[in-house]
Amino acid sequence: MKKQRFALLFTLIVALTFSASAQTAQPTPPPVEDDGEIIKVSSRLVVVPVSVTDAAGQPVLGLKAQDFRIAEENKAQQIEQVSDAEKVPLEIALLFDVSASTDAMFTFEQETAAQFLQEVMKPDDRATIFSIGSSPRIIQARETADKSAIAIKSIQPTKSFTAFYDSVAAAAEYLQKNAPSGRRKVVVVISDGEDTNSERIRQAIQSGYNKLGKKLDTIDSKSLYQLTVANRNEASLREQNRVLQSLQNTDAVFYSVNPGGNSYQLNKMSQFGQSNLQKFAEETGGTAFLPKFLPINLKDNLQNSSNIKRNQETLTKIFRQLANELQAQYLVQYYSDAEFPTNRYVKLNVGLNNPQTLRVRARRGYFVKN
Repeated sequence: MKKQRFALLFTLIVALTFSASAQTAQPTPPPVEDDGEIIKVSSRLVVVPVSVTDAAGQPVLGLKAQDFRIAEENKAQQIEQVSDAEKVPLEIALLFDVSASTDAMFTFEQETAAQFLQEVMKPDDRATIFSIGSSPRIIQARETADKSAIAIKSIQPTKSFTAFYDSVAAAAEYLQKNAPSGRRKVVVVISDGEDTNSERIRQAIQSGYNKLGKKLDTIDSKSLYQLTVANRNEASLREQNRVLQSLQNTDAVFYSVNPGGNSYQLNKMSQFGQSNLQKFAEETGGTAFLPKFLPINLKDNLQNSSNIKRNQETLTKIFRQLANELQAQYLVQYYSDAEFPTNRYVKLNVGLNNPQTLRVRARRGYFVKN
């Protein structure tokens, strides 16, 4: 009996002890020491491609984060990282205009562009080849320099319309979707920048006709032409902004070579085409090359041959300068904690702390993404 009472008492003691232990508050873990590091959980990473060349147009290499300065809406930013061209693979989208307006030196342009890719691209770099015709067309998806050069030479000129805006937007969107993160993205366009067939351009012109209804049949040809031009120009301004935003969202730098040369001054459409090229280049940190080509359709065949040779030399120099700018390209990155609404355009000012005689090309701003 005593043993049973003792066993029962022991069981009660153990049970009470376990219950008390279970109800006792667990000790609070020691506080984590603050090491002073700020974790930016809501900041946006902004990538700014920047090229730096000297007075002779040669690439300036070896610059570090402390050499650059960036202001966002006039507020200085702390640069987190700078990567140079030697360490960052390159993604090129090269667009070739196949419309009738660019066929004077078509074959040499192909050969020069193909040679450019072979000289500037490294084994890890990739190029995608597009043609600018009546609609965007991928001639070759992401490939090495040698295969891309072959693809360029396979392009044939046509007499079709030109969907310039749609083609540039398609190239930017392709890079955004297919280029691996952390790469330098470049769009190189050989075109006069004119557009006669992008979807929104055609829709705007047709919409203008539809608004007239039956009155369309009573309008004389001159008035109809003026109406068409007015609707096209209005739509072109909207398309210019749309395509620019697509380039900015891709973090792509835009470069162009206008095969029309000085002839762009002949009419307003050509002038607007060149303004397209210049705006895209200036806003993204690239260059719109406008060669001073000599006429090659003169009655004097000997003079034509001489002019063709000089034009070829001019084009070769342009692609050499383009190669220099790509070799001088840095990726400057910083975190922005400013609270801007989505799609707000944010102005940037990029420079060097000790500029000397160096030339800096960088994007002028970006559109806030989600």
